[in-house]
Amino acid sequence: MRGRTIPPPPAHPSSPLPFTVLYRDNRFVILDKPPGLPVHPGRDGGPSVEDWFPLLSRHRNGPWLAHRLDQDTAGCLVVALRKQALVAAQACFAAGQARKVYWAMVQGTPAASSGVVNAPLARVEHGRQWHMQAVKEGGQSARTRWRVLGQGRDAQGAPVSWLELVLDTGRTHQARAHCAAIGCPILGDGRYGAAGTGALYLMSRSISLPLDVPVHATAMPPEHMRLLMAQAGWTLPSDNVE
Repeated sequence: MRGRTIPPPPAHPSSPLPFTVLYRDNRFVILDKPPGLPVHPGRDGGPSVEDWFPLLSRHRNGPWLAHRLDQDTAGCLVVALRKQALVAAQACFAAGQARKVYWAMVQGTPAASSGVVNAPLARVEHGRQWHMQAVKEGGQSARTRWRVLGQGRDAQGAPVSWLELVLDTGRTHQARAHCAAIGCPILGDGRYGAAGTGALYLMSRSISLPLDVPVHATAMPPEHMRLLMAQAGWTLPSDNVE
């Protein structure tokens, strides 16, 4: 498991949450998922976000995951506290109305300061391994808008770039596959061509749902991303208290 150490699932109602709650009302919770914590139980067991649902709401109608993040991706994750809220959020995602902004530290330097990757994604399998690949025909439609927010160098002196990614669709591994498609795989992402291994330098920076009462939250970069991001120009907000 990568990133911060995740405590075991709660044994009783007073167990602390392993994540920060960024937004809460009577419909939704938006939490800051730490890297390394799956959103739902896996075949191999271990803790997941769903283990802490009883501490978010004791109502028999919920909570429910409104969408998903990869295990190694940090940041904003929307949890619906009621079934009606879940249906509304899923309709918002399906209609492409949700605004999902990611931050990534990537290997190399893009050829331009901004761009759009409009490339369908298809699942490619190699034995027990698989990845999503950008293809010209077939696959699921996928569109990512990106821009460079800063540039720096890693510990070996190799160039790295800080990208903002706006996902207009929500395909599996979309951010990871599309960064690889522009020749700049996300740091720590060996599956998509990045050198070395380690924590994934990808986070869900913010999410907005334009419902009747809008829902919005913004997450801070996880600890493992901050040094490289600072070298690329990111600064910790002066009013941040941690």
